[in-house]
Amino acid sequence: MSPDLLFWLALAVKMAITAGFVVLATATAERAGALVGALVATLPIAAGPAYVFLALDHDVPFIATSALASLAVNAVTAIFALTYAAAAQRHGLALSLAAALAAWTVLAAVVRSVEWTLVSAIGLNVVVIPACIVIGRRLRDVPMPLVTRRAYDIPLRAAMAAVLVATVVGLSARVGPTITGILAVFPIVLTSLMLILHPRIGGRPTAAVLTNTISGLGGFACALLALHLAAVPLGSPAALTLALAVSIAANLTIWAARRHGIPV
Repeated sequence: MSPDLLFWLALAVKMAITAGFVVLATATAERAGALVGALVATLPIAAGPAYVFLALDHDVPFIATSALASLAVNAVTAIFALTYAAAAQRHGLALSLAAALAAWTVLAAVVRSVEWTLVSAIGLNVVVIPACIVIGRRLRDVPMPLVTRRAYDIPLRAAMAAVLVATVVGLSARVGPTITGILAVFPIVLTSLMLILHPRIGGRPTAAVLTNTISGLGGFACALLALHLAAVPLGSPAALTLALAVSIAANLTIWAARRHGIPV
Protein backbone atom coordinates (compact mmCIF):
# COMPACT_ATOMS: atom_id res chain seq x y z
CA MET A 1 0.00 0.00 0.00
CA SER A 2 1.39 3.39 -0.96
CA PRO A 3 2.34 5.93 1.75
CA ASP A 4 -0.26 8.39 0.40
CA LEU A 5 -3.01 5.81 0.60
CA LEU A 6 -1.95 4.88 4.14
CA PHE A 7 -2.08 8.55 5.14
CA TRP A 8 -5.61 9.06 3.82
CA LEU A 9 -6.83 5.79 5.30
CA ALA A 10 -5.40 6.70 8.72
CA LEU A 11 -6.92 10.17 8.48
CA ALA A 12 -10.34 8.71 7.62
CA VAL A 13 -10.16 6.39 10.65
CA LYS A 14 -9.19 9.31 12.91
CA MET A 15 -12.11 11.40 11.61
CA ALA A 16 -14.59 8.53 12.11
CA ILE A 17 -13.43 7.86 15.68
CA THR A 18 -13.67 11.54 16.58
CA ALA A 19 -17.13 11.88 15.02
CA GLY A 20 -18.41 8.92 17.02
CA PHE A 21 -17.02 10.35 20.25
CA VAL A 22 -18.66 13.73 19.64
CA VAL A 23 -22.04 12.15 18.90
CA LEU A 24 -21.92 10.08 22.08
CA ALA A 25 -20.87 12.97 24.31
CA THR A 26 -23.28 15.56 22.97
CA ALA A 27 -26.24 13.15 22.96
CA THR A 28 -25.64 12.68 26.68
CA ALA A 29 -25.46 16.44 27.22
CA GLU A 30 -28.78 17.14 25.45
CA ARG A 31 -30.80 15.40 28.09
CA ALA A 32 -29.34 17.13 31.14
CA GLY A 33 -30.03 20.87 30.86
CA ALA A 34 -27.96 24.00 30.20
CA LEU A 35 -25.34 23.62 32.93
CA VAL A 36 -24.59 19.92 32.47
CA GLY A 37 -24.76 20.28 28.70
CA ALA A 38 -22.29 23.15 28.87
CA LEU A 39 -19.91 21.25 31.13
CA VAL A 40 -20.00 18.19 28.87
CA ALA A 41 -19.40 20.42 25.85
CA THR A 42 -16.22 21.80 27.47
CA LEU A 43 -14.75 18.37 28.08
CA PRO A 44 -12.07 17.58 25.46
CA ILE A 45 -14.66 16.17 23.05
CA ALA A 46 -12.91 17.37 19.89
CA ALA A 47 -9.54 18.59 21.19
CA GLY A 48 -8.89 15.33 23.03
CA PRO A 49 -9.02 13.07 19.96
CA ALA A 50 -7.04 15.68 18.01
CA TYR A 51 -4.28 15.54 20.62
CA VAL A 52 -4.35 11.74 20.75
CA PHE A 53 -3.72 11.56 17.03
CA LEU A 54 -1.09 14.29 17.20
CA ALA A 55 0.70 12.25 19.86
CA LEU A 56 0.87 9.33 17.44
CA ASP A 57 2.69 11.48 14.88
CA HIS A 58 4.84 13.83 17.01
CA ASP A 59 7.23 13.73 19.95
CA VAL A 60 6.44 14.91 23.48
CA PRO A 61 8.09 18.37 23.17
CA PHE A 62 5.75 19.06 20.23
CA ILE A 63 2.74 18.06 22.35
CA ALA A 64 3.90 20.17 25.31
CA THR A 65 4.44 23.25 23.13
CA SER A 66 1.09 22.79 21.41
CA ALA A 67 -0.65 22.48 24.80
CA LEU A 68 0.88 25.78 25.92
CA ALA A 69 -0.48 27.52 22.81
CA SER A 70 -3.86 25.84 23.40
CA LEU A 71 -3.84 27.11 26.99
CA ALA A 72 -3.31 30.69 25.85
CA VAL A 73 -6.03 30.55 23.20
CA ASN A 74 -8.46 28.91 25.66
CA ALA A 75 -8.98 32.38 27.14
CA VAL A 76 -9.95 33.59 23.66
CA THR A 77 -12.64 30.89 23.52
CA ALA A 78 -14.20 32.33 26.69
CA ILE A 79 -14.47 35.69 24.91
CA PHE A 80 -15.89 33.87 21.88
CA ALA A 81 -18.69 32.38 24.02
CA LEU A 82 -19.43 35.69 25.75
CA THR A 83 -19.48 37.60 22.46
CA TYR A 84 -22.02 35.21 21.00
CA ALA A 85 -24.15 35.28 24.16
CA ALA A 86 -24.26 39.09 24.22
CA ALA A 87 -25.08 39.35 20.51
CA ALA A 88 -27.73 36.61 20.69
CA GLN A 89 -29.83 38.65 23.12
CA ARG A 90 -30.96 40.85 20.23
CA HIS A 91 -29.72 39.34 16.98
CA GLY A 92 -30.15 36.20 14.94
CA LEU A 93 -27.81 33.29 14.50
CA ALA A 94 -25.87 34.61 11.51
CA LEU A 95 -24.88 37.93 13.07
CA SER A 96 -24.24 36.47 16.53
CA LEU A 97 -22.05 33.66 15.22
CA ALA A 98 -20.22 36.01 12.85
CA ALA A 99 -19.41 38.38 15.71
CA ALA A 100 -18.13 35.50 17.87
CA LEU A 101 -16.01 34.00 15.08
CA ALA A 102 -14.57 37.41 14.20
CA ALA A 103 -13.60 37.96 17.82
CA TRP A 104 -11.98 34.52 18.05
CA THR A 105 -10.07 34.93 14.79
CA VAL A 106 -8.67 38.35 15.65
CA LEU A 107 -7.72 37.44 19.20
CA ALA A 108 -6.25 34.08 18.18
CA ALA A 109 -4.02 35.97 15.73
CA VAL A 110 -2.91 38.18 18.62
CA VAL A 111 -2.18 35.08 20.70
CA ARG A 112 -0.17 33.67 17.79
CA SER A 113 1.99 36.80 17.72
CA VAL A 114 2.99 36.53 21.40
CA GLU A 115 5.78 34.34 22.78
CA TRP A 116 3.88 32.72 25.65
CA THR A 117 5.45 31.42 28.81
CA LEU A 118 3.66 29.14 31.22
CA VAL A 119 3.19 31.99 33.70
CA SER A 120 1.80 34.41 31.12
CA ALA A 121 -0.59 31.81 29.64
CA ILE A 122 -1.90 30.93 33.10
CA GLY A 123 -2.22 34.62 33.95
CA LEU A 124 -4.25 35.28 30.80
CA ASN A 125 -6.74 32.57 31.73
CA VAL A 126 -6.88 33.69 35.38
CA VAL A 127 -7.81 37.21 34.29
CA VAL A 128 -10.07 36.55 31.30
CA ILE A 129 -12.18 33.56 32.37
CA PRO A 130 -13.37 34.94 35.76
CA ALA A 131 -14.09 38.30 34.11
CA CYS A 132 -16.20 36.59 31.42
CA ILE A 133 -18.03 34.56 34.09
CA VAL A 134 -18.94 37.71 36.00
CA ILE A 135 -20.04 39.60 32.87
CA GLY A 136 -22.05 36.67 31.54
CA ARG A 137 -23.66 35.60 34.81
CA ARG A 138 -26.86 37.57 34.15
CA LEU A 139 -27.30 35.75 30.82
CA ARG A 140 -27.01 32.15 31.94
CA ASP A 141 -30.09 31.53 34.07
CA VAL A 142 -32.72 31.19 31.35
CA PRO A 143 -35.34 28.39 31.27
CA MET A 144 -34.49 25.81 28.62
CA PRO A 145 -37.29 24.82 26.22
CA LEU A 146 -37.65 21.16 25.33
CA VAL A 147 -35.25 20.30 22.52
CA THR A 148 -36.43 17.89 19.84
CA ARG A 149 -33.63 16.34 17.86
CA ARG A 150 -33.71 16.82 14.09
CA ALA A 151 -32.34 14.45 11.49
CA TYR A 152 -29.35 16.62 10.63
CA ASP A 153 -28.13 17.20 14.23
CA ILE A 154 -25.94 14.13 14.62
CA PRO A 155 -24.39 14.28 11.11
CA LEU A 156 -23.65 17.99 11.59
CA ARG A 157 -21.88 17.47 14.92
CA ALA A 158 -19.95 14.49 13.64
CA ALA A 159 -18.90 16.21 10.43
CA MET A 160 -17.70 19.40 12.15
CA ALA A 161 -15.58 17.50 14.67
CA ALA A 162 -14.19 15.23 11.97
CA VAL A 163 -13.21 18.23 9.83
CA LEU A 164 -11.42 19.78 12.82
CA VAL A 165 -9.35 16.63 13.36
CA ALA A 166 -8.55 16.40 9.65
CA THR A 167 -7.41 20.03 9.61
CA VAL A 168 -5.29 19.77 12.74
CA VAL A 169 -3.65 16.46 11.86
CA GLY A 170 -3.17 17.36 8.21
CA LEU A 171 -1.53 20.73 8.92
CA SER A 172 0.46 19.83 12.04
CA ALA A 173 3.57 18.78 10.16
CA ARG A 174 3.53 21.99 8.12
CA VAL A 175 2.62 24.74 10.58
CA GLY A 176 4.48 23.74 13.75
CA PRO A 177 3.33 23.17 17.34
CA THR A 178 2.07 26.67 18.16
CA ILE A 179 -0.44 26.97 15.31
CA THR A 180 -1.33 23.31 15.78
CA GLY A 181 -2.17 24.04 19.42
CA ILE A 182 -4.36 26.97 18.40
CA LEU A 183 -6.22 24.94 15.77
CA ALA A 184 -6.70 21.99 18.13
CA VAL A 185 -8.89 24.07 20.45
CA PHE A 186 -10.90 25.91 17.82
CA PRO A 187 -14.40 25.99 19.40
CA ILE A 188 -15.96 23.52 16.99
CA VAL A 189 -18.26 21.92 19.59
CA LEU A 190 -19.50 25.30 20.85
CA THR A 191 -20.10 26.41 17.26
CA SER A 192 -22.12 23.27 16.57
CA LEU A 193 -24.24 24.00 19.66
CA MET A 194 -24.99 27.47 18.32
CA LEU A 195 -25.90 26.17 14.88
CA ILE A 196 -28.20 23.48 16.26
CA LEU A 197 -29.84 25.26 19.21
CA HIS A 198 -30.26 28.88 18.12
CA PRO A 199 -32.74 28.28 15.26
CA ARG A 200 -34.71 25.88 17.42
CA ILE A 201 -34.98 27.41 20.89
CA GLY A 202 -33.96 31.02 20.26
CA GLY A 203 -31.02 33.24 21.07
CA ARG A 204 -31.43 33.73 24.80
CA PRO A 205 -31.69 30.06 25.85
CA THR A 206 -28.79 29.21 23.54
CA ALA A 207 -26.82 32.10 25.04
CA ALA A 208 -27.49 30.60 28.47
CA VAL A 209 -25.82 27.36 27.39
CA LEU A 210 -22.83 29.24 25.98
CA THR A 211 -22.34 31.42 29.04
CA ASN A 212 -22.38 28.28 31.18
CA THR A 213 -19.54 26.89 29.06
CA ILE A 214 -17.26 29.69 30.26
CA SER A 215 -16.97 28.05 33.68
CA GLY A 216 -16.17 24.76 31.99
CA LEU A 217 -13.39 26.45 30.05
CA GLY A 218 -11.73 27.03 33.40
CA GLY A 219 -11.67 23.26 33.87
CA PHE A 220 -10.37 22.81 30.34
CA ALA A 221 -7.56 25.26 31.12
CA CYS A 222 -6.54 23.03 34.04
CA ALA A 223 -6.50 20.03 31.69
CA LEU A 224 -4.27 21.84 29.19
CA LEU A 225 -1.96 22.90 31.99
CA ALA A 226 -1.68 19.28 33.13
CA LEU A 227 -0.94 18.16 29.57
CA HIS A 228 1.77 20.78 29.12
CA LEU A 229 3.48 19.95 32.41
CA ALA A 230 3.18 16.16 32.18
CA ALA A 231 3.94 15.50 28.51
CA VAL A 232 7.73 15.49 28.72
CA PRO A 233 8.27 13.76 32.07
CA LEU A 234 5.45 11.19 31.76
CA GLY A 235 5.08 10.71 28.01
CA SER A 236 2.08 11.46 25.82
CA PRO A 237 -0.23 8.56 26.81
CA ALA A 238 0.04 9.23 30.55
CA ALA A 239 -0.16 13.00 30.06
CA LEU A 240 -3.29 12.75 27.91
CA THR A 241 -4.93 10.43 30.43
CA LEU A 242 -4.08 12.84 33.24
CA ALA A 243 -5.45 15.79 31.27
CA LEU A 244 -8.77 13.99 30.69
CA ALA A 245 -9.03 13.12 34.39
CA VAL A 246 -8.30 16.72 35.37
CA SER A 247 -10.94 18.02 32.95
CA ILE A 248 -13.62 15.65 34.30
CA ALA A 249 -12.71 16.38 37.94
CA ALA A 250 -12.73 20.13 37.37
CA ASN A 251 -16.14 20.11 35.69
CA LEU A 252 -17.61 17.86 38.39
CA THR A 253 -16.32 20.36 40.95
CA ILE A 254 -17.98 23.22 39.07
CA TRP A 255 -21.25 21.27 38.90
CA ALA A 256 -21.14 20.51 42.64
CA ALA A 257 -20.35 24.13 43.48
CA ARG A 258 -23.27 25.41 41.41
CA ARG A 259 -25.58 22.82 43.01
CA HIS A 260 -24.65 24.33 46.38
CA GLY A 261 -25.29 27.88 45.22
CA ILE A 262 -21.68 28.92 44.68
CA PRO A 263 -21.73 31.24 41.64
CA VAL A 264 -18.72 29.89 39.75
